[in-house]
Order: sequence, then C-alpha cells, then structure tokens
Amino acid sequence: MPHILIAGKLHPAGLALLDGTAGVTYTHVEEISEASYQTHLSRADGMVIRTQPMTAASVAKAERLQIVSRHGVGYDAVDVAALNARGIPLCIVGDVNSVSVAEHAMMQILACAKQLIRSDRAVRNGPWGWRNKLEQGEVSGKRLLIIGYGRIGRHLATMAAAFGMKISAHDPYLASKGWPEGNIACANDLAAALAEADFVSVHVPKAEKPVIGVPELALMKRGAIIVNTARGGIVDEAALADALRSGQIAAAALDVFDVEPPGPDHPLLGFDQVVLTPHTAGLTAEAAERMAVASVQNVLDFFAGRLDPALVVNAPATRGTKELVK
Repeated sequence: MPHILIAGKLHPAGLALLDGTAGVTYTHVEEISEASYQTHLSRADGMVIRTQPMTAASVAKAERLQIVSRHGVGYDAVDVAALNARGIPLCIVGDVNSVSVAEHAMMQILACAKQLIRSDRAVRNGPWGWRNKLEQGEVSGKRLLIIGYGRIGRHLATMAAAFGMKISAHDPYLASKGWPEGNIACANDLAAALAEADFVSVHVPKAEKPVIGVPELALMKRGAIIVNTARGGIVDEAALADALRSGQIAAAALDVFDVEPPGPDHPLLGFDQVVLTPHTAGLTAEAAERMAVASVQNVLDFFAGRLDPALVVNAPATRGTKELVK
C-alpha cells in the first residue's frame, strides 16, 4: 500500500480524490517550507509538492520515494539531479493553469497601461487632479512582444488581439520546430523585436542569466512596459528598477520574484507605476482545483503503471524504474 506525502496546502478536490482511492494512505502537511515535511519523508512512497524546495538532502531522507509530482508546471526548487541519481521520476501537471496565467498577464498589461495604482491612489488619497496629467494610455494599436510562445503565450495572444494589439512572438524552439498556425508573427531577432515593442510579456523558463537584463532594457523603446508572470530572475529586478527610475521603462508588473516573498528593501516596492502580485497568476480557484486533482492523479497513475510519460520532465534518467506508458 503506497503512502503519499502531500507537502503544501492542497485544494479539497485533490484530497477527495485520495480519500476515494482504495489502497493508498497519505499524510498532508499544509505549511509551505522544506523543514515542515522532513519528519514524514521516511514513510513516503510518493510525494506531491507545492512551491517549497526539495533539496538533495530531502531526497536522501526519502528512502522509499518512487515518484514526485509537482503541483504546477515549474520545478526550479526541486533537485532534479538528486532524483535522477535514484531514477525517481518528476512529473508536472500539464496544461491546467495556462488560461489563468494568460488572463493575469493581460490584466497586468491593462493595469500598467491605465496606471491603475496611481489611479486608485488619486481617488483614495488625492489629488483628484492627477487625472489631468494624462498618464494613462491605450493598448489598442500598440505592439506586444510575447517572449515564449507556448500555451500561455498563445492564450495571451488571443486575448491581446481582442484588444486590438499588434502581436509578435519570440520563441527560437518553435521557430526551428515549426511555427504554430495563425497570424502571429515570428520575431526571430529578439533585439529588433524589443526595440519595436510597446509591451513585453515573458513566458519562458528561468535560465542561467536574465532574458531581460541591462542590455535588453537599453534596447527597448523609451516608455515601454514589461510584464513577468513566468519565473523570478527572468527579468533582472535591479536593472528594471534603474530603468524605471530613469524613465526608460514607463511601468512594469511582476507576479514572480528572485526571492519570494521579496524583502521590505526590494527596489521595486517604491514605484507606484509598478503592479506587484504574490505569485498568484496560476492560483485561481478553478486552476487550484485542476492542479490539485492533476498532481494527485499523476501519483496514482504512477503506482497503477499508467502515468503519461509526456508529463515526466526527467524521463531519460528514469526509464526502467517503473512502466510509465499509458
């Protein structure tokens, strides 16, 4: 009988799925920290994990562990090499929150264009006459560059097109593999695309260096707007603060940060033209339910021998540990 460790708060639908499945037991630790689940690792045959780290030390303590399922699509905080060393698959939930994230990015684009924070403060604290500065702008007819044209980027493109935006996307992987059907232009030259964009929204995994750093910010049109709902570190936060201070960038919106939560001295907290949200783009009530069910189902499918291999991010290192194919 496999025992499953749930690390982090889980939507009741995920727990209901476990409760309704014969032959499994589970432990649920709601606190989101690596320390909180340490005492339960020795019993875990499978694990569902939220955003907290899972380091090599934790993997070593989980001597019975056979499968790890991320409650989401990113896995930056999981030591994949440690899992690979033991042939333990790491799976993600697939396409369950792409619409939620795209909606959030669209909301942030509009909030920046309309200077939502300053508008709200003008009503609450004054001066009402702020409205006459005409700092708000329109998105219709403006150029949006989407960096990363996967599911989220494509949903965002559809939404932005409905607002009349002119859209292009930069995605070298898709450009070489085969560009998706539709009328979204492929921007192969990132530097040229950044120079033309009024808005930039990033939807790519975190890399060794920022995708938008000092050189990229310098290339951008003065007064452009940046949105990041992907991962902290994709946009250089210190460089962004400097660009906002100089007026090179007019406004920005971040849902993700290098360090979460950001400290009280974070350089972006002092700007009222910056919209900050606490990594909630994919955490709508609807998406949370889908993620909970999908992340639990992945573990159950693994032990039933039918886990979809497309959801396993380290499949080459784990082949032969258990039959994964449906």
